[in-house]
This record gives sequence, structure tokens and C-alpha cells, in this order.
Amino acid sequence: MTPQLLHGRLVRLAAPDPERDSAEMAGWSRDSEMLRLMDDDPARPWSPSRLQERMSEEPKLDHFWFMVRRLDDDRLIGEAGLGGISWLHGEAWLYISLGDRACWGKGYGTDAVRVLLRYAFEELNLARVSLGVYDYNPRAVRVYEKVGFVHEGRLRESVQRDGKHHDEIVMGVLRQDWERMAVS
Repeated sequence: MTPQLLHGRLVRLAAPDPERDSAEMAGWSRDSEMLRLMDDDPARPWSPSRLQERMSEEPKLDHFWFMVRRLDDDRLIGEAGLGGISWLHGEAWLYISLGDRACWGKGYGTDAVRVLLRYAFEELNLARVSLGVYDYNPRAVRVYEKVGFVHEGRLRESVQRDGKHHDEIVMGVLRQDWERMAVS
């Protein structure tokens, strides 16, 4: 049994705190590059009050949403979660976004994905975790490969940014592959 299931080496996954987190997240929503790396929706800012409403919604049975906080100072640096869970098939879709640019490229995202995978496989007893990442985000692709995700397909030209179409790369990790990596 993992003593600190939601803790990694650098980060911990925490419950959303609407009053504490909404202003910080609203600030991140003004960073269109971050929004475009995270999602294919049009980039748009969110108000703290709208984020508070979203955070206060009743949790869904097919969705687990966490705030990513640094262990050293408990600073909020992003969000991550597992959504679209099929309990019948034991599958979920992973997402992560680090809104604090000062934390990009320092291992926080990798650590958060490792913690989220441990949660998915050990706590939720899932069989696989999938994700989609855009080809213009090679940094994220490297993170996912490092933690065990493999390329499973491409949705060619599925997103348009600045008048150019880009592919979405579909990746997945199976529980047994993750277990092998976790042991080594």
C-alpha cells in the first residue's frame, strides 16, 4: 500500500478549493499559449467567480479532478484529472495542465502524471489510461513517453491553430506496462 497515494517527489494532488484556487486559475486563463496546449477549444479567459462555480459543482462518478500543488511550498501550479471513465471497460482519459509557467520543464508535470497514473491503477483499479496531445506540444509528448504512454494513433489535421491544421496524437498506457515501469 502506498502511504501517500496522492504525493509524488515534487507535487501532490489536492482537492479543488474554490475560494483559494479560483483567482490563480483565472490568471492562467489569460495565457492563450497554455490554453492552446491544453485544449482544442477556443482560448478564452475565465473569471474567478465562474471558476468557483465550476469547482463547487457536485463531483461526477466518471471524473476525478485534482489541483497540482508543489510539495515544497504548497503553491498551486496546475490541474490534472481522469475523465470519461468507463467502469465497464476500466479506462479513463488523462489530462493535465500546468498554468504556472515558472514550473514548466522542471519535472513537476512528469511527477504529477506519475502520481495520477498510480491513482488510476492502484486506487481506481483501471486497466488503461488514454490521452490526446497535439503535435505542436513535443514537450508533453516526451513527458508521456517517459512515464510509459505509447503512441496508438493520430487524428490527422484535427485542430486548427493560426490558419494551420495539426494532428492530435492518441497515446495510452496499460496497467501491466505501467507496473513494469514502476518496478524498474
